[in-house]
Amino acid sequence: MTQDLVLDSNLEEQKNVARILYIVHALTLVFSLGLLSVVPLIANYIKRPETEGSYLYSHHSWMIRSFWWFFVWAVVAAFFVFTLWWVLGLGIVIGYVVGALAWIWKAYRLLKGYFDLEKNRAMPG
Repeated sequence: MTQDLVLDSNLEEQKNVARILYIVHALTLVFSLGLLSVVPLIANYIKRPETEGSYLYSHHSWMIRSFWWFFVWAVVAAFFVFTLWWVLGLGIVIGYVVGALAWIWKAYRLLKGYFDLEKNRAMPG
């Protein structure tokens, strides 16, 4: 059984778009703690249908899920900071720990996705 490698210029263009979106997600994570990640998120939602049926579709879904889970954990962190701050600062500590772990988790997902994109691998789930 042999496999033929087919080079598709549209697929390569879509891969470049996904690559740029990973980079923009990472930049917003570093420079705005993820607050501006809405911009690449919108681009993911717009570009994802164009990649239907290819491994790139899973990368857009991966970035979208990463954003929403990061958002959920950021809200949990903010809840601790703003509601339990009066308990000897315990809420602030818990909130910062949860926020830091969420930041590290999203950074990991962006790096994993980018490296798998470079190896032409689909993302799980």
